[in-house]
Amino acid sequence: MAEVSTIQDDDERRLAELGYKQELSRTWSGFSNFAISFSIISILAGCFTTFYFGWNNGGPIAISIGWPIIAALILVIGFCMSELVSAYPTSGGIYWWASKLGGIKAGYYTGWLNLVGLIAIVASVAYGAATFFDYSISRFSESWAAGYSLERVFVIFLVILLLTALANIFSSHLLAVFNNISVWWHVVGAAIVVIILVFFLKEGATHWGVTDVFTGRVNNTFGLHGSTDGALNGAGTSGPGFWFYVLPLGFLLTQYTITGYDASAHLSEETHGAADNAAKGIWRSIFYSAIGGWVLLLTFLFAVQDPIAVSAGGGGVQVILDQALTPQMSGTVLLIATIGQLFCTTACLTSASRMLFAFSRDGAVPGAQLWSRVNKSKTPVYAV
Repeated sequence: MAEVSTIQDDDERRLAELGYKQELSRTWSGFSNFAISFSIISILAGCFTTFYFGWNNGGPIAISIGWPIIAALILVIGFCMSELVSAYPTSGGIYWWASKLGGIKAGYYTGWLNLVGLIAIVASVAYGAATFFDYSISRFSESWAAGYSLERVFVIFLVILLLTALANIFSSHLLAVFNNISVWWHVVGAAIVVIILVFFLKEGATHWGVTDVFTGRVNNTFGLHGSTDGALNGAGTSGPGFWFYVLPLGFLLTQYTITGYDASAHLSEETHGAADNAAKGIWRSIFYSAIGGWVLLLTFLFAVQDPIAVSAGGGGVQVILDQALTPQMSGTVLLIATIGQLFCTTACLTSASRMLFAFSRDGAVPGAQLWSRVNKSKTPVYAV
């Protein structure tokens, strides 16, 4: 207990040196700090919801080769951010570092870009979860599938946002537990998905060859860079226009998925040994997500049965699941992903609320006094 108290004192002392008093409840462990960034990256979210972007803009090669290359570059960024948070462990994160290193204006612009981005990603992930929830139920109920409408998906989206907000209103300690569970859901869930796609293909389905997975090209951009047909190694999959324009667009799959890892910084004021644990949380979340995501994506590619049909279906992972699995197995995979996306949405909102709290604490947001208030449990509920 004495050691924990000493660490707590060191954290509060360092925060005071940076100009702030301890207002939030510092109850998060190093694992919990890692867990929130790992949950926001969420290979069960990005790898599922934006698979189509990689498929349509480059195809298998954009995914199988593009993912590890872009992930390695992102890890370099993560190492840089880890260095910064180890020196400046505040909830402000990126904007605070920009202010310190580049001046107040740089911090202000960075803060608004960060805040708008976090709000957008909360909405994006929540809508993806709503869509996949609808997909999942459709695999088990023909009547539900027949009644599909955008209005129904939007209602589910609103319900998810409400439940996520309620989860974030409770104590910070409960959120830490929630994110710890999320890590194991992502690890075990992804492993189950891989096992299903490797060993439980439906009758008549086979696995793709290694050559197709690692060298196959698709241009399903509907006329971008000449004529395209969505076929494997078909029209529009050669020449500089494909390699230097279409293919790089496919890398957005990786860039969209492996993002939000600055959450470890935004939760640093609630983490024991913040300078050390928040730094580790950033780079470790990127590293492990990169490995797990690559395995998951390769499994999707090996399960493709008809690449032209995948392209015709929009390039979404659900098309591959329907080709390779029975409706029940497909629904199970989608349900696993959906629950992972719900964990991701909750973590995204937690990160966004801490960033808004910190930005408001510095008076950079209209209504700053309200957004920077904390309740009796030392949670910034108004920022939620």
